[in-house]
Amino acid sequence: MTNGTLEPAAEWSVLLGVHSQDGPLDGAHTRAVAAIVVPANYSQVELGADLALLRLASPASLGPAVWPVCLPRASHRFVHGTACWATGWGDVQEADPLPLPWVLQEVKLRLLGKATCQCLYSQPGPFNLTLQILPGMLCAGYPEGRRDTCQGDSGGPLVCEEGGRWFQAGITSFGFGCGRRNRPGVFTAVATYEAWIREQVMGSEPGPAFPTQPQKTQSDPQEPREENCTIALPECGNAPRPGAWPWEAQVMVPGSRPCHGALVSESWVLAPASCFLDPSSSDSPPRDLDAWRVLLPSRPRAERVARLVQHENASWDNASDLALLHLRTPVNLSATPRPVCLPHPEHYFLPGSRCRLARWGRGEPALGPGALLEAELLGGWWCHCLYGRQGATVPLPGDPPHALCPAYQEEEEVGSCWNDSRWSLLCQEEGTWFLAGIRDFPSGCLRPRAFFPLQTHGPWISHVTRGAYLEDQLAWDWGPDGEETETQTCPPHTEHGACGLRLEAAPVGVLWPWLAEVHVAGDRVCTGILLAPGWVLAATHCVLRPGSTTVPYIEVYLGRAGASSLPQGHQMTSAPPLLCQTTEGFWVLMGMAVQGSRELFAAIGPEEAWISQTVGEAHFLPPSGSPHWPTGGSNLCPPELARASGSPRAVHFLLLLTLLIQS
Repeated sequence: MTNGTLEPAAEWSVLLGVHSQDGPLDGAHTRAVAAIVVPANYSQVELGADLALLRLASPASLGPAVWPVCLPRASHRFVHGTACWATGWGDVQEADPLPLPWVLQEVKLRLLGKATCQCLYSQPGPFNLTLQILPGMLCAGYPEGRRDTCQGDSGGPLVCEEGGRWFQAGITSFGFGCGRRNRPGVFTAVATYEAWIREQVMGSEPGPAFPTQPQKTQSDPQEPREENCTIALPECGNAPRPGAWPWEAQVMVPGSRPCHGALVSESWVLAPASCFLDPSSSDSPPRDLDAWRVLLPSRPRAERVARLVQHENASWDNASDLALLHLRTPVNLSATPRPVCLPHPEHYFLPGSRCRLARWGRGEPALGPGALLEAELLGGWWCHCLYGRQGATVPLPGDPPHALCPAYQEEEEVGSCWNDSRWSLLCQEEGTWFLAGIRDFPSGCLRPRAFFPLQTHGPWISHVTRGAYLEDQLAWDWGPDGEETETQTCPPHTEHGACGLRLEAAPVGVLWPWLAEVHVAGDRVCTGILLAPGWVLAATHCVLRPGSTTVPYIEVYLGRAGASSLPQGHQMTSAPPLLCQTTEGFWVLMGMAVQGSRELFAAIGPEEAWISQTVGEAHFLPPSGSPHWPTGGSNLCPPELARASGSPRAVHFLLLLTLLIQS
């Protein structure tokens, strides 16, 4: 159906007796479709009644490759736990089409009771999605996932053998993803529609067969009195403690330093492709794999490498600097080694997530104490705009991000800018660790660091490995205010990142990143504001004594305004500047406090030419980007910062007295 309209039957045909769609069609034959019938109450798959009858223009030629299936009567009861089979030519896994020669696939699934299935689908999945299992639906699969039907299998049969006959228990209908944990496949229960099927085919000869259900034998599984709903836990991402990573892998290549990667399945290790690219051979990876070894935790011997698969964009795209190494012998997964969890493309790592930095590539051991590797994930808007382009649209939750920014302390211990790729980003959700990001952006000393997100590469990893542990999002606590879902754009940009960005997690009035303490002559402290890396703006009346033209001894402290008390004997002389937040979310300096007042401010706008000529890198908003002045109460200009914002008109009549101090 398209837009509620049944498509013409003449546009459809049925090919019978096919096993390989690209192979010989011996015994196969085609029949035109004379009519298509669907239940009157069908609207969409999630609401049930997802079945159709196609009347052939002429009967099929029955034989060994073409034979009708038995249909169950309405009274037919398929025992929960029964092993049944689903078949189809659909994707072999999510976003991974069936390759040539398109041979018919089959998967063994176990029937799940309605109560069990409803319990599993009542657990919040990606974006808190749950599902109501309705009458006429049937579930089959496994709580742990890994085996399932997939896109392109819809309409195919789910058949169960009873008494030597195959009954069609279900019709492949829908599911969330393919083979995801606690998300079994949902099928149309054929038995529910016996009366409807009989009504539609009445008068047809021969009609479908509804044999009586065979009698159960002692070997048949018994119907459980009560169904147990056991939520399957992730089989990946469990570490005894942060830093003791059971998936840590070291790839040993003769003549090179060890390359650190991560075990992602029983047979595959993920690592940076740059470890293995030979600059002298046009970025072609070496092929002498016999001498390569992989060291895994608690393994008595090193693993041998059978194959190296590098990402097709690895040689020119830092975000795709990935390679997969196929181990010759699969490892038995246990507490160690254990694979790390990988995110699906729609995974949204929540701001505030607890993360760690782990060794990646050919990096040296971590410097400083273990706490050095702790990190907290920042908001997507803040991170994207710091490294993105001016005016760029910020990806919404569920869209693959361009960057992941963890906040962590490093400069005090390391004393340099980490410009190599020795770290990956591990983030924890409900006790489970995900490999969230790989290597950091080439960003000089700009802070915080940004990592390339891994979720964009989930389909590639899954396609190559056919067994990597991609796991659904586990944490959904967006807080009382939820998460920003409206489209946002990025503020003005300089070579040092976006201006006007403030960490959302910081309390109002504390650690505004552009505020500076200007200490004058040892006892006075003025409020300054950072305009560019080399320039701070402050009020003249605070810095200079009345009638004096001599500049006193001045020290400027950055990054601590409002976070700590002033030294004994010091007092804040000038009022805070006036900052206003635009509707896009970034902050703009509107005025500097007039001497002796907390309500009147000297406007910054009229001094654009003078400030631009002096500083050069100060960034002014275009007229269309001016802050929004609310008519009523608003937190765009918080009283904690400016006490009272004053009248916008009054600001323009004030004289701007400023002094630029080069730090």
